[in-house]
Amino acid sequence: MTLPLGIRTYGVQAAARQPLVTFMVDSLKAAGCRIIHEPDPSSAPFVITFETQAGERMGVVAYAFLATRTPTKNRPDDERSFQIKYGPDDKSLHELWQDPLGIYTTLLIGIDPEEGFFVAADPEVHNPTRFFIRLEFKDRHAEAIKKEGWHAWERQSRGPRHLLLTERLFEHETLVGGTSEAFLDLIRFERMAVGLSPGDRHLLADKYAPAAAAVAATHPLVSEFELEPDQILELIAGARRLKMAVRGWVAEEKLRETLANTPGVTHCERLDEEGGPDLRVRWHDGPPLTVECKNVLRKPTAAGLPRIDFQRTRASKQDPCSRYYAADDFDVVAGCLHAVTESWEFRYILPASLNPRVGCPGKLDNKVLIDGMWLTDAGSAFEQAYAGLP
Repeated sequence: MTLPLGIRTYGVQAAARQPLVTFMVDSLKAAGCRIIHEPDPSSAPFVITFETQAGERMGVVAYAFLATRTPTKNRPDDERSFQIKYGPDDKSLHELWQDPLGIYTTLLIGIDPEEGFFVAADPEVHNPTRFFIRLEFKDRHAEAIKKEGWHAWERQSRGPRHLLLTERLFEHETLVGGTSEAFLDLIRFERMAVGLSPGDRHLLADKYAPAAAAVAATHPLVSEFELEPDQILELIAGARRLKMAVRGWVAEEKLRETLANTPGVTHCERLDEEGGPDLRVRWHDGPPLTVECKNVLRKPTAAGLPRIDFQRTRASKQDPCSRYYAADDFDVVAGCLHAVTESWEFRYILPASLNPRVGCPGKLDNKVLIDGMWLTDAGSAFEQAYAGLP
């Protein structure tokens, strides 16, 4: 088989790598896949092509390493790890190949063939990488993987790393582990997760495999759409506008959970009205207040302030200003910081405190910065909103 163009290969010891290849190939066979090409264990990364039961042809480029539990001096007793290493430690940066056409899926993975599980890192976070890099995880993560079949967690970077030389610098990264039964799920997951931030990768991992099993068994959308759960998820991942819409709904649900658990909030419900506010709340059984939830953009300003593109997606042809919000469209604006902070946290402000839109009387400007005027406490924003009610 001719390898995909541009892949740099490394000679490795076949006997040492054969268990890794066997784990991946046997996992795919157990999932009902027909192997089209099985890789040579003496040449890494390992390229596998296969056909699923549904007739879908897929390819994998696996940078695979042995995950072990080897006691190491000055390291915790409960630590496991795998070394990202091919060839000599030459101190240079090595590109992890990604298919520009999206046909092959790249994996960066540690495998424990004896205990039957894998731990996968985000190839893009480690791209380019030095050889070698030691990637650690804990006994508790291994136990959770074996018990649950699929498990995701955050790993904090330990001091300066090669990531300082790339644009993709994250303080945390999201690792995903699974048993051999979840290996095909991992391939589908990694195909959807390319380019996601660690927080969004973690969110997708948390929802992916467990949700797929539950949806397959119970959710009416599976029968309504006549699609498998993973096909529905891939459809969302592959459609930019649809993915953005789902991300917005997730933020609204996280805001609802946050407000519902806020002491003093006695009522909280999501609204589903076209063009209307996202939530209705009551603060200490007071009059109802409406809340609009907006996601911040991924990149903050040079001063580190999160940004919101504060406008509707469509405007009336007769009135271009209809794209912009008015101060009386809702009582409180909630800014979701997830894209910047990678955690579900919110800031709050009254719309009357935002800048007006020049040229559109009564409308609010679409360029919004979350600065010191925004409140971290939702209750304080609700108190201000009540103070302004007639």
